[in-house]
Amino acid sequence: MNTDFKGVMSNRTDEDLIKIVTVDRDGYQPLAIEAAEQEIKNRNIDTTKIEQVKADLRTKTEEQKEFASKKVSSLTRFIHFIVDTIAFVILTMVFAFVLGLFINATDQSLMTLMGYLMLAAGFFGYYVFMETKFQKTIGKFITKTKVVNKNGTRPEVGDIVRRTFCRLIPFDRVSFLFTPNGFHDRLSDTTIIKDEN
Repeated sequence: MNTDFKGVMSNRTDEDLIKIVTVDRDGYQPLAIEAAEQEIKNRNIDTTKIEQVKADLRTKTEEQKEFASKKVSSLTRFIHFIVDTIAFVILTMVFAFVLGLFINATDQSLMTLMGYLMLAAGFFGYYVFMETKFQKTIGKFITKTKVVNKNGTRPEVGDIVRRTFCRLIPFDRVSFLFTPNGFHDRLSDTTIIKDEN
């Protein structure tokens, strides 16, 4: 069994080996740890490098924990859903009313088609504009949260468009009740965090 661990550890990078014997030590079997320590000795990895990698790994782990602590709850996400649905429907109705002042359509099928097109335009316009411009929708303004990429940076327009399209996936609206990130978060590599500004 030990020879299996030796083979596996010989294929790991220096950083991986250091991570195994320091930060992730509790996640490995004692024989795996011994094999990793032996591989570090065989490679004659400098102790200053070990300490530097260990410090970097701890800093990165702390940053990840801090970022995870900023993520919002399912209840907050549900509030976003309710408020934003009401907001985009009201905006679409206002737009339809204004458009109705200029267009007098008498054909019922044309009016139905225009209604669907306005709902689609209102949906995409609302989410793409608000999340691209402000990183927030009205619901997120109320709860003091914002959209960010998985690494905590501001999302690109493409990320927001992908996120908005993913909202159309069936059951997306309830997916955040069962997983930390809903479908539209996971598939667009975005998430919602507390806005501390």
